Amino acid sequence: MHTVNDWYLFESALDKETCEKLKDLHKKHGWENSYVDPVLGSAEKQKKYGDHGDYKEDTTTRLSDVSWVNEQWVYDLIWPYMEEANEKAGWKYRIKSAEPTQLTCYGEGGFYNFHRDGAGDHFSAYHNVTNAFVHGYVRKLSMSVLLNDDFSGGCFEFAFYKNKECSIERVTDMKSGSIIVFPSCVEHRVSPVLKGTRYSLVSWFLGPPFE
Repeated sequence: MHTVNDWYLFESALDKETCEKLKDLHKKHGWENSYVDPVLGSAEKQKKYGDHGDYKEDTTTRLSDVSWVNEQWVYDLIWPYMEEANEKAGWKYRIKSAEPTQLTCYGEGGFYNFHRDGAGDHFSAYHNVTNAFVHGYVRKLSMSVLLNDDFSGGCFEFAFYKNKECSIERVTDMKSGSIIVFPSCVEHRVSPVLKGTRYSLVSWFLGPPFE
């Protein structure tokens, strides 16, 4: 385990067989546009974020394919890592549920520019009365599981701001099977993949808005 500032890293936590099993989930669910929200749907996402929201495909912001999975064994696998990171990193956020899990594929040239997964305030809460797992909750913790390392580029990086200056911190210890957990409000990116294909499993853990 390794914690630095605003993230908690489990180095090579999952074995190769488990990583391959996770990667193969796309064979069941297929790949799709990375801007379709599995909780809101594309139409509802437009209503929430407006005509200028990030629900539209924008290849200047992100270039990847995704597969949405919700197998229970996946949640059973990753939940204990979230709980341990939440406790040992000192966040101790109140976590109640998780969103559908995203299997992400970055081909050569694929990337995701700096962004935040959530703000944690009441304005950011999901309004979906038909889904008790998300209704009234916000993203509090994010997780990314690296499923392979036979590629170049595609680095996981954070942006931190102090005295109006931005510093970029690269997570250098991520190998296949590594799991990184961080508050969803922290800005981060996946730099462009230079060669090969990068696979990851991304999860968001939810709870009541911060007060």
